[in-house]
Amino acid sequence: MERPAWAPRSIDITVPSVSRIYDYYLGGSHNFEVDREAARKAMTHLPGLPKIMQANRAFMRRAVRHAVGTGIDQFLDIGSGIPTFGNVHEVAQAAHPGARVVYVDHDPVAVAHSNAVLEGNEDADVVAADLRKPQEILSSPQVERLIDLNRPVALLLVAILHFVEDADDPYGAVAQLRDALAPGSLLVLTHASYEGIPLPAERAEGAVDVYKDIRNPLIMRSRDEVARFFEGYDMVEPGLVPMPHWRPESAPEDEDPYAFAGFAGVGIAA
Repeated sequence: MERPAWAPRSIDITVPSVSRIYDYYLGGSHNFEVDREAARKAMTHLPGLPKIMQANRAFMRRAVRHAVGTGIDQFLDIGSGIPTFGNVHEVAQAAHPGARVVYVDHDPVAVAHSNAVLEGNEDADVVAADLRKPQEILSSPQVERLIDLNRPVALLLVAILHFVEDADDPYGAVAQLRDALAPGSLLVLTHASYEGIPLPAERAEGAVDVYKDIRNPLIMRSRDEVARFFEGYDMVEPGLVPMPHWRPESAPEDEDPYAFAGFAGVGIAA
């Protein structure tokens, strides 16, 4: 396989990547055949995966506009992935010029493309780091330059926690981030679940197995398990709900049934 000019030399282009698979679902071009093959295999079991990802992005944009509306002007997006149209900095800075955004991802392709997209944008930057090591994120030069932790921050964990196994203590990582943020900060979160998928769980498990095969297990948590991530936060109305039901801008009944898979919510730190 020939290495594209945009692919960092350090990455193995024969191994699928979660962020590049996500890019493929969203119609992006920064993915390899190995990523497309894994995505197509997952879609044989769960054909609505692109619709689920689109619903994630639509929720994220609504939540960012909500955050700006409450006066928040700084954003920390962990597990940000490969930049696509309507990214956090575009939405936030359109609503509030000067809003500051730090993206965090551990995929070298995502980091390289974020750097390219953000070139010349003094109010946005990217950190190569892992959600499982919150202190490395919080002490990074990029966060220290752009994010004032003494003022409210919108922390985005969109479609990332379901890739963190219980053995890696995702609840502890989220709690560490929460404790570092000022009162009034927001947690913006989505999470995959078998609940809401318009298919029998046994069939959806086939897609989960694809992620297990590429050594990026997809952890499907229940609504109660997802709600635990909001400990220490007061839920913003309408609470923890399927993505199209969170402050919709169009009629939820017009949405594809797959858009209702999983949960989305926003919490405010006391």
